[in-house]
Amino acid sequence: MRSESEVLFEDNPFSIPVADRVRRLPPYLFGTINKRKYQLRVAGVDVIDLGMGNPTDPPDQQIVQKIEESLADPRNHRYSVSNGIGNLRKEVAARYMKRYGVRLDANDEVLACLGSKEGFSHMCLAMMGPGDTAIVPAPSFPIHVYSVMLASGNVIALDVRDPEKFLRNIAYTCEHLVPKPKLVVVNFPHNPSSTVVEQDFFVELVRLAKKHHFLVISDFAYADVCFDGYKAPSFLSTPGALDVGIELTSMSKSYSMAGWRIGFCCGNREMVRALATIKGYYDYGIFQPIQIAAIVAMRHCDHAIDEMATEYQSRRDALCDGLRRIGWNPIVPKAGMFVWTEIPEPWRKMGSIDFAMKLLNEGGVAVSPGRGFGPEGEGFLRLAIVENSQRLRQAVRQIDRCLSVGSSDRAETTSPDAA
Repeated sequence: MRSESEVLFEDNPFSIPVADRVRRLPPYLFGTINKRKYQLRVAGVDVIDLGMGNPTDPPDQQIVQKIEESLADPRNHRYSVSNGIGNLRKEVAARYMKRYGVRLDANDEVLACLGSKEGFSHMCLAMMGPGDTAIVPAPSFPIHVYSVMLASGNVIALDVRDPEKFLRNIAYTCEHLVPKPKLVVVNFPHNPSSTVVEQDFFVELVRLAKKHHFLVISDFAYADVCFDGYKAPSFLSTPGALDVGIELTSMSKSYSMAGWRIGFCCGNREMVRALATIKGYYDYGIFQPIQIAAIVAMRHCDHAIDEMATEYQSRRDALCDGLRRIGWNPIVPKAGMFVWTEIPEPWRKMGSIDFAMKLLNEGGVAVSPGRGFGPEGEGFLRLAIVENSQRLRQAVRQIDRCLSVGSSDRAETTSPDAA
């Protein structure tokens, strides 16, 4: 019987001559887990889903009302513009000035994306090519690695959980690699580990970028999900940042608009122009009612951000307290939508994929295995705090029951096949 990790990372041959770039991609981790969740739910299992950072809360009612109004206008059903309507880009620039003191030109330094993931992917396509190298944080959110690969670039993954060491390793890599890296990707608050930084981190990053002539992509998707008084700094608020990089933000988490698929690329005008050039060939822009509703969200719904952060902090506390009670040692995050926790003994020897599938198959709780974020994530799990506190406490109880059944030597076996 094959383990779940063997099933997940096995070769996936095609019967037709697809491109090599497709053959190089492993099955998408979340897709594999989602398939099993669906199978269990069809069978009547009430799966508690902590696997994806997929908000369960609705957007503020003002946002919903505005899209309803916009849908009634027939002009809004035509093609939009690929870089975002002018008033939306002006609102993004105004928000950066209000929250971070950053002055942006709405025409040349702001662009609307179909979510930050799409913006990141197409930015890699705009900036990378054969022989180019990008430094990405590890453990790695999959898109940070595979977007570079799909653009025919090379990846160097550096452990990001000690930010000062991460900076030293960037400097070392730039000093010894020929040719030097073209891009450095940063992602704070970090997904999956929830590592955070202060502004001085970006000051040093900008200094290194100018010294070694690399460009920076800052994935700032979790900008507003902060706890205990911590405020995540913007890369663009660092002096000189506009000279060397861009920042990607999203309305998915801040405003609970994940399914709406709207985000932004802001910063260096040449990088923004390169992305706009790519997008001009690939899409006709975001559905205009969504853009109009996004303007209302940024203009009138900052209270929803604060309420959301308070709710997520309560959920974080419920999950971390529960895990500690059953003998786990979770890392309590200062920001983000995830709890990153080491797999407890004696289960660690199973490996994170098999252990995650055990919790799903036998405990009815879906989590993300650390191995899905690269080798640096092995031995850990990522748990999303997207369910309410009551459901999170129930998830802990189900995990505890699942691991309490039978003797501890069961940790040496693998869970049943998910097929």
